[in-house]
Amino acid sequence: MILIHVHVHVKPEAVQAFVEASLANATASRKEPGNLRFDVVQQEDDPTRFVLVEAWRDAAAHSSHRDTTHYIVWRDKVNPLMATVRTSTKYRLLHPQELV
Repeated sequence: MILIHVHVHVKPEAVQAFVEASLANATASRKEPGNLRFDVVQQEDDPTRFVLVEAWRDAAAHSSHRDTTHYIVWRDKVNPLMATVRTSTKYRLLHPQELV
């Protein structure tokens, strides 16, 4: 499993448009066979900051996601709404046998 947190800071006047586009992307992404979770979360003390919390079966599933029409539409729609370039951090799920 691969977990990804995408950090996004949007322009104040673009919050609603970002939310609408991101929720549409999340809804479509959840229907992909390799998706295990896709949430859009908004920071409570700064409503211009978001994290997309994604869980994918594997790296191939995430790679396929980036080729979907809904992802490309989302990317092109939200890029001009961002105050800064989005960043992402990838994680992997540890299993008990990996714990030392």
